Amino acid sequence: MKAVGYFTPQPIDHADALLDLDLPTPTPGAHDLLVRVKAVSVNPVDVKVRASATPKDGSARILGWDAVGVVEGMGADVQGFAVGDRVYYAGDLTRPGTNAELHAVDARIAAHAPKTLNDAEAAALPLTSITAWELLFDRLAVPAGGGQGQTLLVMGGAGGVGSMLTQLARELTELRVVATASRPETRAWSLDHGAHDVIDHRQPLAPQLAALGLPQIDLVAGLTHTPHYFAQYVDCLRPQGRIALIDDMDTLNVVPLKAKSLSLHWEMMFTRSMFGTADMARQGALLAEVAQLADAGRIRSTLTEEFGPLNAANLRRAHARVESGKMIGKAVLAGF
Repeated sequence: MKAVGYFTPQPIDHADALLDLDLPTPTPGAHDLLVRVKAVSVNPVDVKVRASATPKDGSARILGWDAVGVVEGMGADVQGFAVGDRVYYAGDLTRPGTNAELHAVDARIAAHAPKTLNDAEAAALPLTSITAWELLFDRLAVPAGGGQGQTLLVMGGAGGVGSMLTQLARELTELRVVATASRPETRAWSLDHGAHDVIDHRQPLAPQLAALGLPQIDLVAGLTHTPHYFAQYVDCLRPQGRIALIDDMDTLNVVPLKAKSLSLHWEMMFTRSMFGTADMARQGALLAEVAQLADAGRIRSTLTEEFGPLNAANLRRAHARVESGKMIGKAVLAGF
């Protein structure tokens, strides 16, 4: 089967950063679906792994953690799916990725794809939807339909996770959503995707929140550059507020949280699949709910850029775009 991968970490402008490969077809395990991949999206995790992680034993590393495709086979223990079903999912960080013609994925973290979205549109949703959903409902513990009188600050409202978090919070809670954006186009995007207000993260946050009548807020979704903004989060939050983070950093001093009894939560959407948690199937279930929301017109795909069929040259272009830091929404490749 055709696939795209790498053997050694390289800058994206290096010829060997991503290579066209021919690999054996994967054999599905007892809980697996074997999926013929139709479209994938590129996330920041793809870029981080490609730039830093050396594959084991000299074998190729296949990236990709978002996919839409059609089921071609399945393991003996799979329930709820049939050959020919169109599915979508965000995969497992510990297994080969979706940048391949055929991919094996645990059926418990997959769901039937939204019927009203094409393959490219649907491929933009899984990883960011799971991250946003878990951050909002599991980490920040906002009850569905709740959050009345509370404010959520979304740091980076026009990114992939920010775009989904804003939509989910607006549709499924009563939170007031304040997103951050620094350019006219990202500000417009955030408002169009449901933010009640938008402030500029290049400027001090507290005065801008105060100007909105928000001298203190309740919840922060720190999606990017946390070390730079962390002290401002502590300053802006009311006592007993909550912070949920997704980005990577070497260290973080949490001592300033004590005086206000602030709580800090990490969200990593791969945790359930990495550790085979008892509630692993919750990811498949929430993706099914996201598909229903999309089919009902309550949320939309965050696809903004298509890079053509999946091959090394096009995937290198997509990685470069994500690395630029100027990406709005999601980058997708469809077909082979």
